[in-house]
Amino acid sequence: MKELEKKYNHLNVEEGKYDFWLEGGYFKSGDLSKKPYTIVIPPPNVTGKLHLGHAWDNTLQDIIIRRKRMQGFDALYLPGMDHAGIATQAKVDQKLKDQGISRYDLGREKFLEVAWDWKKEYAGHIREQWAALGISVDYSKERFTLDEGLNKAVNEVFIKLFEKGLIYRGERIINWDPQAKTALSNIEVEHKELEGAFYFFKYMLEDGSGYLEIATTRPETMYADTALMVHPDDKRFTSYVGKKAYIPGTKTLIPIIEDSYVEMEFGTGCVKVTPAHDPNDFEVGKRHNLEMPLCMNDDGTMNEMANQYNGLDRFECRKQCVSDLKEAGLCTKVEKLIHNVGHSERTGVVVEPRLSKQWFVKMQPLADQATKDSTAKFVPQRFEKTFLRWMDGTFDWCISRQLWWGHRIPAWYRGEEVYVGKEEPKGEGWIQDEDVLDTWFSSALWPFSTLGWPEITEDFKRYYPTDTMVTGYDIIFFWVARMIFQGLEFTGEAPFKNVLIHGLIRDSEGKKMSKSLGNGVDPLVIKEKYGIDTLRYFLTTNSAPGQDLRFEIEKVESSWNFINKLWNISRFVLMNLGEDFSIDDIEIDTDNLNLADSYILAKLNKTIEVMDYNYEKFEFGEAAKAIHSFSWEDFAAWYVEIAKISLASENQDEVNQTKSVLSYILLQIMKLLHPFMPFMTEEIYQAIPHKEESITISSWPEVIEEFDNDKAIKDFELVQEIIKNVRNIRSEYDVKPSKKINILIELNNSNAIDVVMQNKKILEKFINPLELSIKAITNDSDNSKDMGETVAIVMTDGNIYLPLGELVDIELEIERLEKEVEKLTQEVNRAKGMLNNVNFTSKAPAEKVEAERKKLSDYEYKLEITKNKIIELRG
Repeated sequence: MKELEKKYNHLNVEEGKYDFWLEGGYFKSGDLSKKPYTIVIPPPNVTGKLHLGHAWDNTLQDIIIRRKRMQGFDALYLPGMDHAGIATQAKVDQKLKDQGISRYDLGREKFLEVAWDWKKEYAGHIREQWAALGISVDYSKERFTLDEGLNKAVNEVFIKLFEKGLIYRGERIINWDPQAKTALSNIEVEHKELEGAFYFFKYMLEDGSGYLEIATTRPETMYADTALMVHPDDKRFTSYVGKKAYIPGTKTLIPIIEDSYVEMEFGTGCVKVTPAHDPNDFEVGKRHNLEMPLCMNDDGTMNEMANQYNGLDRFECRKQCVSDLKEAGLCTKVEKLIHNVGHSERTGVVVEPRLSKQWFVKMQPLADQATKDSTAKFVPQRFEKTFLRWMDGTFDWCISRQLWWGHRIPAWYRGEEVYVGKEEPKGEGWIQDEDVLDTWFSSALWPFSTLGWPEITEDFKRYYPTDTMVTGYDIIFFWVARMIFQGLEFTGEAPFKNVLIHGLIRDSEGKKMSKSLGNGVDPLVIKEKYGIDTLRYFLTTNSAPGQDLRFEIEKVESSWNFINKLWNISRFVLMNLGEDFSIDDIEIDTDNLNLADSYILAKLNKTIEVMDYNYEKFEFGEAAKAIHSFSWEDFAAWYVEIAKISLASENQDEVNQTKSVLSYILLQIMKLLHPFMPFMTEEIYQAIPHKEESITISSWPEVIEEFDNDKAIKDFELVQEIIKNVRNIRSEYDVKPSKKINILIELNNSNAIDVVMQNKKILEKFINPLELSIKAITNDSDNSKDMGETVAIVMTDGNIYLPLGELVDIELEIERLEKEVEKLTQEVNRAKGMLNNVNFTSKAPAEKVEAERKKLSDYEYKLEITKNKIIELRG
């Protein structure tokens, strides 16, 4: 057997383990004799490094898959990465910018070569991070969203949806990133509170009869106004409908129309309509057949429609036009306000709503199908409502992106002709669409595209649908929902059976971790100081499914202390097993177990039951509580200490039995903890008697019916109760454990007498009696009469008596209590004085007066009890 180091050194323990697992092929799937269990990794973007969110997400997945592997499943934990279109392109663009060039200098083909080099570098970093976390992914099945196979799946889906009329090309208002010059998905827009303003402008009437006043937060868009609009029921404006007004500072006339969209009570009751720069105005424009001109270029600068502001940045235009219109008397006032403004998640610039010709997915039919047919079970269940709420009345999905890095849209144009297909159409003059698809379009196919679909591969038939998807609640809308409706549409089944939702990691004060706040924590720093097992155990045991997790270093240290405790227990067991003790020597004869043996084996069964129940519910914190309590309390604090008695026995059968139970229990503890802390448990597994080459492929502990023994648990709890009570009295009277005292145990039933008599050696070890008397309670005798003054402890099965004279020096105790009486008398007088003072009771806050009354009551009670104790001691 391998000898453990004296002190737990996580760096030494973790070193080489991951390579050992990979070389052994323990993470590989494909054993067709077993039932499959599948988890696909939410693919990380090839742009950054590991953060605590990844660590939490991946560890939860790994806990599930490691246990399933040990339970005998053909466990597939499929790894992969996402090309992350705009995010990666922004990073590569910045890299080129730092070199003094742009992607346009390189051209599309050369730029893509640079992007693929970036992917290769960062994929290597991600694999290193996976190894650092210890996640047991099957690298032979690793996928990338731009793989040839996945590209085939993406094209298949696009073409099929197009043929069904569920993908179309049209002009709509989308989120536009003026820096990256691309459309964005909702997930790529972050809303931040900014100080803005309502700007009030006069739109002078063409006939010279006055003006209409409107308020807007985006004055720079007024140059693309195509109407003013009022509510048809608003009598204030009836005479204005049909007239025309000038856009402020210009000679451009726009009509005054009416539409029930206007809120009469809001603002001035009159609004400007800018169909190409506002989603609501776009719908109005369609209803009224208004023109939809753009007054802004795709880089956020103004075009010729803005007249003298042509070429200015949109915000500089805002500043100058407001200043000019104030001077002209056409800007009447500016009211500051705080409002939410969309920003590009990747470039940080303010997003511009913009009319653009893009490709869209018609969502309603797909959403209806997902709502009706999805069988995916959400954990916690409340998140199913989140999913359903998003599916209800969802907007069509803009899927085209003006990027070079991504899945090229399989569409070609020749004049007004549009062709959608896998290959370029025959004939001259066809030009492929320059755009790529939204990253979420390909990641929505992840659970089945990674398994070879659209080919019906052996992997697809075996591992789809997957079993559990683990992800955060923040992307239910954007990823989980899309996976579900695409899975149902193309495979006829929901892509996973369970969706385990976790929350966000926050700092100790509950704030979301972010770079800007500087409150982020690098998991690799925690790994270096405490070890990855400590981090994994902390992350997965300190919050319930769906709840946010607070990062508190004290709890990390608590996890570290637990692992150290396990290490020390293991060292003790191994030292007492001896070098020659092997797996063949483990033999547990249930007919010849002592009470402690029976108790610990029965408690192990209970622990396995509780852990299995909570593992299946994904309540990892509750599962951890069970094994923590069993290993720290039942095993270390009780059984291991009691085992020392048996190990010192001259009866070799008793010694061997104890060694067998010790090694068996320790082995089961390591297995039960392995999914949480794989490195430390592998190290100890290798040091104790074991069968399989690695704990990763060892069998998961099962309840053994022969070990069930509720009577043994109840009987042992009587022994524990006696020991705890005597220890408490010793502590209360400040009597050192080493001081021997007489102890009498009276018992009121024959079973209790048998239990205590048979375990007298244990009691003597733990309570250190001068003389231990065990007697039956009888009606006509007082077993304690010869002990003088005693302290009596009442139990269900009887009483414990300790002679008071042996616990303390009575005269010294009386002296101490008299001093306590003096102090309490002073406090009573002080409190009474305050409460008799009218100035205090009438002027002090009511709660302070009440607190003082409670103090007086408490002091008076304590004084009475203390005086009674003195009377009792004096006899």
